[in-house]
Amino acid sequence: MSEQPTALPQAILDALACSRFLRRQLDSRSWLAARLALSIDAPLDATALRDFLRDEKIDDNNLKPVLRKLRAWVICHVLVRDIARLADLTEVTETMTLLADIAVEAAHDILREQLVARHGVPVSVDGREQEFVIIGMGKLGGRELNVSSDIDLIFVYPEDGSTAGLRVIDNFEFFTKLGKGLIQALNDITGDGQVFRVDMRLRPNGDSGPLVGSFDMLENYFITQGREWERYAWIKARVMTGIRGAELSAIARPFIFRKYLDFGAINAMRDLHAQISREVARKDMADHVKLGPGGIREIEFMAQVFQLIRGGRDTTLQIKPTLKVLARLAERAIITPEAERELSIAYDFLRRVEHRLQYLDDAQTHNLPGNEADQLIIARSMGFASYEALLAELDDHREAVGRHFNSVFGDPTEAGHNLDTLWTTACDEARSSEEFQRLGYPDPTVAARRLSAVRTGTRYQQMPPSIKMRFDPLIPRVIEAAAETPDPNATFERLLDLLDAISRRGSYLALLQQYPQTVHKVAELVSASLWAAQFLNRHPILLDEALDPRMLEEEIDLAAFRADLARQLDEIEPDMERQMDLMREQHHAQVFRLLTKDIAGKLTVERHADFLSALADIILDLTVTMCWRKIKTRHRDEPRFAVLAYGKLGGKELGYASDLDMVFVHDDDAPEAAEIYTRLGQRTNTWLSMQTPAGQLFETDLRLRPNGDSGLMVVSLEAFRQYQLENAWVWEHQALTRARFAAGDREIGRKFEEIRIEVLRQPRELAKLRDEVLAMRQRMVDAHPKKAALFDLKHDRGGLIDVEFIVQYLVLGHSCEHASLTGNLGNIALLKMAGELGLIPADQATAVADTYREYRRLQHGLRLNNQASQVDPEQVSGMAAGVRRLWNCVFGDTLPD
Repeated sequence: MSEQPTALPQAILDALACSRFLRRQLDSRSWLAARLALSIDAPLDATALRDFLRDEKIDDNNLKPVLRKLRAWVICHVLVRDIARLADLTEVTETMTLLADIAVEAAHDILREQLVARHGVPVSVDGREQEFVIIGMGKLGGRELNVSSDIDLIFVYPEDGSTAGLRVIDNFEFFTKLGKGLIQALNDITGDGQVFRVDMRLRPNGDSGPLVGSFDMLENYFITQGREWERYAWIKARVMTGIRGAELSAIARPFIFRKYLDFGAINAMRDLHAQISREVARKDMADHVKLGPGGIREIEFMAQVFQLIRGGRDTTLQIKPTLKVLARLAERAIITPEAERELSIAYDFLRRVEHRLQYLDDAQTHNLPGNEADQLIIARSMGFASYEALLAELDDHREAVGRHFNSVFGDPTEAGHNLDTLWTTACDEARSSEEFQRLGYPDPTVAARRLSAVRTGTRYQQMPPSIKMRFDPLIPRVIEAAAETPDPNATFERLLDLLDAISRRGSYLALLQQYPQTVHKVAELVSASLWAAQFLNRHPILLDEALDPRMLEEEIDLAAFRADLARQLDEIEPDMERQMDLMREQHHAQVFRLLTKDIAGKLTVERHADFLSALADIILDLTVTMCWRKIKTRHRDEPRFAVLAYGKLGGKELGYASDLDMVFVHDDDAPEAAEIYTRLGQRTNTWLSMQTPAGQLFETDLRLRPNGDSGLMVVSLEAFRQYQLENAWVWEHQALTRARFAAGDREIGRKFEEIRIEVLRQPRELAKLRDEVLAMRQRMVDAHPKKAALFDLKHDRGGLIDVEFIVQYLVLGHSCEHASLTGNLGNIALLKMAGELGLIPADQATAVADTYREYRRLQHGLRLNNQASQVDPEQVSGMAAGVRRLWNCVFGDTLPD
């Protein structure tokens, strides 16, 4: 062994104490020490590596030795900087990834040029040049390559065809030759060593498959043969060569990421990990920092399983580096900040240990050393005084990783449930009835009969074993969760209806199986509200929302929601079907979050209605934007178009099942404006009301536009003004009192408000106005004759409509003198304002405002359980009498107190 010069920098001397490989390299490569001394003060970048190849005049004659020389410099540079604490983990893995990228690039370019000279350029059938697309997989794809790693590659090319030279071969043969040559250039062990071991086993059909394949072949493989573990592998796939990577990504993305929430991935990944664990145990690999318990692979599995579950719906999770994925998961509250911190620190520690193991001899090892000398080297290179101290910290990290891993992948149903027998013997209704009675079900016989019907029913009997395996453990948990609610029988029925709705969707069953606490949350929700139960049955994707621990406490940020939804819609432009589904899914999720808060008693009726109305405004505004983009003959970049809200939406009193009363207007003098905006109005209405696989946004009602059903769908703002001033009926002015701008061009919204105020402030003869309002109210009474002994909160005299008519009359009759009455402030505020202005007795105004609020609260509670808005008359007799008194005060003694 030759002696190194004493002038070596201290960083190199320190590294020599930790790496026999470095010693061998310096001894065998006389040029290396000086080069390292010049380079180790800064990280290497792509320019430095390419300059090295240029200086070495790399070509087809010296390809192998020059690449191996490059590798020796780069890995020794990284090694020295890492041991000297000059490089963090990101620098180490990025530099090794750059080495692989540039080595692959250089080999590809030189070898392709050789083949083209011999056979000509490979082209498609229609004459387009074809490129060789090299895909980096695993840690290479994620830019996380370790220092002694092999590289996982897949070779594809866009289209079949043949070369355009004298010695013609087909594209398959051309790219097979190129692939074999590239593998040899990197993988062959020569006197200068090896650049990278090349592993091609991740290609379609592995070792038994062809070395290369076309895009069509790859797509067909994904559709017909792609396996679950390959989805996991393809998450990190990265195109390294060529310009057609976007096409390849479009082929792979639907295979990797499902459009729905894919909780079934947990079971698939659990099975894959179990296989690895059995192999680790068989080979006694407990000290393996990658595959052993609490090792690197478990952290990667945790990151990637959530990418598989959610990446199809949340494209921001379609990223590759493990640490960035963990950070994104914490941002999304999919894992806790504490879990992200512990896993990230453990990942950094384990990867640095992994590198130091490999620095010893440049071996692809992940096993802790068995001899004391190497143990001490590893400990000191990690900054520990002893190997025991290193092991203590290593064990802490592996324990933390194992704990988090088991929380994600552990099977909560593995230990069984104390009610399992109740399900397996469900056909014995007498026995089941006794058990239901013990659990506190008020009607145990009915519960036992329903359970037996499920067990013996056709749907259950025809379930595939994979679905039954998930369905069976849920039934005992559903029985238990229902028993803990105020009405176990009703809750049990609703939960079974939900299971019936999702019984063909293994992913949703997997969610409930993996997160049994969700069953209890859902039980509380459906127990409190039949409407919520039916909403979940229609949109079971919302079960995922119940997993978010922040849902009850965190304020809903509508501005952030709008920005995020707009971004997602832009990303999938111009896919209209996906955009419509996305908007529905996101709207339903926000409604569900509100519903959960509502049922938990965290919202007043006013706040709940304000939120639903503001949410509808956002959906309307984005819908107009999306629909405008779809009109090919549009004559301007932004439409001069607005949506005016009437009714419940206009008054900001929207309920969960309310329809949208809307009027469409435009303010555009272009000759083609009427035709174009009519098309926009039609598309907007269809976008909102159409049933898609994700459901419906809103029922819509356009009958309040000028001239109703016989009028134009979209009217000009000037025509709207003229109609309101010259032709509108009094009831249309009543409707205008609670109208407002909701979406579209804000300048039109400002002009509309001016028109609205102008119309409302027109002087009116009070007696004539009174007669017309009374006539309209009578028509409504005649249309809803009283049929029940119960009090109808909305339609009966002394109810909600009477309050609304009082307010509308006061606004229309007195706004000419009191401009403040034109404000779209809501009925409660306007009543109090009228009292302050002396238009009605102030005490009555306050009392009726309180009554109106209470009516809405009662109505809301009844609608949550799909009940008619009817109550015992005695419950509201005093309030109804107060409304009638105010009615008589305003309109004369037309109602009995």
